[in-house]
Amino acid sequence: MNTVDAAASMQESLAQRKREVTRLCVEEAMRLDRRLLFGMTTSLMLQQVPVPASFDLDPRMLHTVSSSERRRNRVKTPYAQAHVWKGVGDDAIVRINRHVYALDLFQTWAQMAVHVSLEDLIVLGDSVIEAKRLAAHDADAGDAHRSFVTLVDGMTHFNGIARCRLALPLIMPNVASPQESRGHLMLRRHGIPVMRTNYVVPDMRFESGAAMTLDVAWPEHRVAVEYDGDQHRVDKRQWRRDQAKRNPLRGRGWIILEANASTFADEASQAEFSFHVARALATRGAVFDFHVVAMPLERLSRLAARALR
Repeated sequence: MNTVDAAASMQESLAQRKREVTRLCVEEAMRLDRRLLFGMTTSLMLQQVPVPASFDLDPRMLHTVSSSERRRNRVKTPYAQAHVWKGVGDDAIVRINRHVYALDLFQTWAQMAVHVSLEDLIVLGDSVIEAKRLAAHDADAGDAHRSFVTLVDGMTHFNGIARCRLALPLIMPNVASPQESRGHLMLRRHGIPVMRTNYVVPDMRFESGAAMTLDVAWPEHRVAVEYDGDQHRVDKRQWRRDQAKRNPLRGRGWIILEANASTFADEASQAEFSFHVARALATRGAVFDFHVVAMPLERLSRLAARALR
């Protein structure tokens, strides 16, 4: 897929949502006549991070944050719900404007741990790292990932820390979208080796001079996976761009498998696609244990943590 175009489209949508939520937050701050700090899903939207697919918070509410019960906003309002988060500190606050502040994204991620599934927490972690990279004007995503790991490793006890530590070994830098995160997890749950994400192919460029990137790659085996959204099926320009990349790469010996919405439709479809990836890697000499039945994320996390030691 054209990762740049897809990412730009997602960022435009997130920016629009940020504007809408910022307006609501300013109205709430003006109504209460005070500056407000927001966390949970409100913080994610204020900082242009995709909100998890499901969560147990009221999606209609703005979520404010205080560092203690004593400081908690006790004014009852139909628009906002107050929370206490002890991780609030000067280094954990992001200024949105003079009325509105947001909890730092790493702290927001930890806050969300008890409100989402383990898979959604992993996906959110990938999104948070990508948002941090963009906020730093395309700094190295690896730096954000290392900072993230350091923060979680240094966290003291709080409700949700066990789930955070379980999610951490499966969180990756340089992941452009939640769909890609879910694709990586699908493959890894079937035993597919750790992949390179948004891999820039050396010495390969479009006629425009733009670099060619692959959504998922195992460059040592010249195997890759590309995630195709609906626009790849209906947009002729997008289709031609895909072919302008994939055909030359295949000509240089790359095996490129294409995933779309049907790939993720159910467990059988996911297992079938994972098998095709496994077979491609095996033909190129990769050695690993393929799992016909996807392993639980908890088990995958323990295996990943062991491999990182």
